[in-house]
Amino acid sequence: MDRIWKPNVTVAALIERDGAFLLVEEETDAGIRFNQPAGHLDEGESLVDACAREALEETAWRFKPTALVGVYQWPRPQGDITYLRFAFAGELGEHEVGRKLDDGILRAVWMTPAEIEATRDRHRSPLILQCVQDWLAGRRYPLDLIRHYGE
Repeated sequence: MDRIWKPNVTVAALIERDGAFLLVEEETDAGIRFNQPAGHLDEGESLVDACAREALEETAWRFKPTALVGVYQWPRPQGDITYLRFAFAGELGEHEVGRKLDDGILRAVWMTPAEIEATRDRHRSPLILQCVQDWLAGRRYPLDLIRHYGE
């Protein structure tokens, strides 16, 4: 029987404050890299809820998604995984000082678009810069574009 191919569904938070974006610096198989607060969709979870959860777990900042910035399909150059990323913009909430970050996350860091572009050789994927550029271009789609049928 042939193997059934499925993409890895992920979410990412585009969190902007005073001209800077909240990124994470994390340990990966390719070394220490930058990424948006992002992660995998859990079973039964809505995309919006997953994004809020991942942002909190990786940065200790509460985040409420209010708009979809874009949907991105990226096959890794190694050819082993294809990511289907849903990127959200939203409202920054309170910072939970002292909250332990997810394993592998070294720190959360605020970076300007210029700093993000200057560190592109340390990005986890090309989606990081593309998502920021799309946000800066004003791409925002209403959340009712996404329908979640849960319990």
